[in-house]
Amino acid sequence: MKQLFLSVNNGSMNVVDTPAPTVKDNMVIIETLYSVVSAGTERSLTSFGGKNLIQKAMERPDQVKKVTEKMSTDGILTTVEAAFGRLKDPMPMGYTAVGRVKEAGRGVTEVTVGDMVAAVGQAYHSEVNRVGKNLVVKVPEEVQDIRQAAFAALGGIALEGIHQAEVIPGETVAVIGLGLLGHITARILYAYGCDVIGCDVADKTLPGTKLKAFINSTEDNAADIAKSLTKGRGVDKVIITAATDSNAPIDLSEEITRDRGVICMIGVTRMELDRRPFYQKELSFKIARSYGPGRYDSNYEEAGFDYPIGYVRFTEGRNVEEFMRLLATGRLDIADLITHVIPFSDAARAYEMITKNPTHERYIGVLLQYEENPEKWSSLVKSTAKNRGTDPVSKAAAKKRTNGKQIGLGLIGAGNFARVTMLPAMQARGLYHFCGLATTGGVGAAQANEVFHFDYTTNDYRKLLEDEKIDLIAISTQHNSHAKFVVEALNAGKSVYVEKPLCLTLDELRRIEAAYEESQGELFCGLNRRHAPLIEKIRRELQTDKIPAVYDYIANAGYIPPDHWTQDEKRGGGRIIGEAVHFIDTIQYLDGSELIGLNVTYGASPAYPKKDNAVITLQFASGAVGTVIYTAMGSKKYPKEQLRVFCNGAVYEMDNYVSMGKYGENKRNVVKLKQDKGFEREYQFICDVLRGREKNTGIQDTISGHRQLLEAIEEHRNHGEKREELRK
Repeated sequence: MKQLFLSVNNGSMNVVDTPAPTVKDNMVIIETLYSVVSAGTERSLTSFGGKNLIQKAMERPDQVKKVTEKMSTDGILTTVEAAFGRLKDPMPMGYTAVGRVKEAGRGVTEVTVGDMVAAVGQAYHSEVNRVGKNLVVKVPEEVQDIRQAAFAALGGIALEGIHQAEVIPGETVAVIGLGLLGHITARILYAYGCDVIGCDVADKTLPGTKLKAFINSTEDNAADIAKSLTKGRGVDKVIITAATDSNAPIDLSEEITRDRGVICMIGVTRMELDRRPFYQKELSFKIARSYGPGRYDSNYEEAGFDYPIGYVRFTEGRNVEEFMRLLATGRLDIADLITHVIPFSDAARAYEMITKNPTHERYIGVLLQYEENPEKWSSLVKSTAKNRGTDPVSKAAAKKRTNGKQIGLGLIGAGNFARVTMLPAMQARGLYHFCGLATTGGVGAAQANEVFHFDYTTNDYRKLLEDEKIDLIAISTQHNSHAKFVVEALNAGKSVYVEKPLCLTLDELRRIEAAYEESQGELFCGLNRRHAPLIEKIRRELQTDKIPAVYDYIANAGYIPPDHWTQDEKRGGGRIIGEAVHFIDTIQYLDGSELIGLNVTYGASPAYPKKDNAVITLQFASGAVGTVIYTAMGSKKYPKEQLRVFCNGAVYEMDNYVSMGKYGENKRNVVKLKQDKGFEREYQFICDVLRGREKNTGIQDTISGHRQLLEAIEEHRNHGEKREELRK
């Protein structure tokens, strides 16, 4: 299929070939017929992309602050590389469309295959979209012009603003900003029996938008005109739909609103509120969050959990449903707002029009229309990038080895870590040939392939397991799928690199061990800290075979919202198994002896209900002991990771993989220009093992560390269940 992306680093628009997404639980696959180009939102994104770095920084001072904070803890070069890496990531465009349901996942009962639906949020400018069931609404048969249904997100935004402003039928409402969103808002208000006063810097009135009056907001007497239209009282409510850097819409709304009126922002303007009018008239100011309750809630948008109607009348989905009702009853008609219908293959012309507009066309509603393309359902897309090829694989009696110039790589999953960290590090040394990429959704595959150029992309991971050119399967998916992919890849005779954690349960670990024992493939887990230069330096100098050491690792991990998928014990396993395995493995590597004891104690704080504050104690056969302090409570200005090692009269202090100090007879410091957590050396190590130059010794530490940590977590869970039974 084809999908439209914005290159954030230069503002260019690109249509990308990528495999169609596959269906998931509580989601539907939609064949897109029309999608809306938002002149406000998408023009601002395109404009931002076209600016230079200084201009981008001036526009987003909040991001500049984060970058400077990261520089203080991670180093300048590391921060700069990360920032440029983000800019390389193409951004999917679009958010509202209409199309036909081609497949419905388990848990979807509201729509069926063949239904015409309006879709929002996850409805990109793409020939095929996968959208959560709460974000799609069946288009009523009474809606003859299905193009109007494509504006569902804009209708939802308008309705949420109306609800937040607490509009009552019969009130007089001012709509400031008569662009596409302003006209839709004004028409819905009229359908609800309100008098609408339109305000803008230029006369953009239309016959279909039945205004009580239009006021040019640049006129000095604009406020007086508004009062004259409302018996001197002022308007009851103001809804700001304008998109501008100016504070003028706020200033005007303060003047024209009556005593105890409400001002609601659904556009994007500067917001400098003058206390005096707000105090004198006791005004209320509200901001509507996009399409309504449920927006940005992954449980609602992705997992499919709806809010009970008795508690939330108009959710994100029910706002879209209401927009469809207004269209179906004929109380709302926006056909005349559609000024352009442009073929998707010519999408660049639409963006040129809303940004530069060289021919000075008058536009309001711009639609992309999707032509018939039988190839859009293909499960595999070959890259047009130059085929770099790999040499034949040579097999050894036990574990498979390769003599190729590059290791043939097949990647399952293309999330943030893979795109920002894994693939750039693999690419840096030229050791890997990016053969195939498999994802279940088109967005991740397209983003990764645009930067790193795999030979092909697919929505069927089994094609990677069947590809003889692929030596190594890399797995970068959500944690609960790791074990499944590891076992299948090992059973297919492939070597496997899986991002941490290896698995989430003891049963999964047993199945992985059994598969690894029988497979010709090697197994690696992404515990990269042991390959970091500063960690290797400490290990070389330690004499743990003679004198046991004491290890103290502090992980100032930072706060993650409770609804983030890593906090979900079914999907992410929780942050301790998901991330603390890193630090356990680092201490295992430094000590070099068998880990014989591990215990987890969780912190109890009502402010941090999730299990992301813990102390992990370790005991080794050498007599050494260690602690890992993992916390979400710390400041971001404090380094994320610190390690202290006490041994034989010396103390090593490693600070966030940027610097290290040794305290002994003399103090000695090592400072790196760039933070180095060992990713590139880890991927070099994997190549060396697959070529028979190194032994894969670390995997036993990985299995042992995972087993004991999972046992400790399970033991803690069982104790909690027993305490709960005793209370009952």
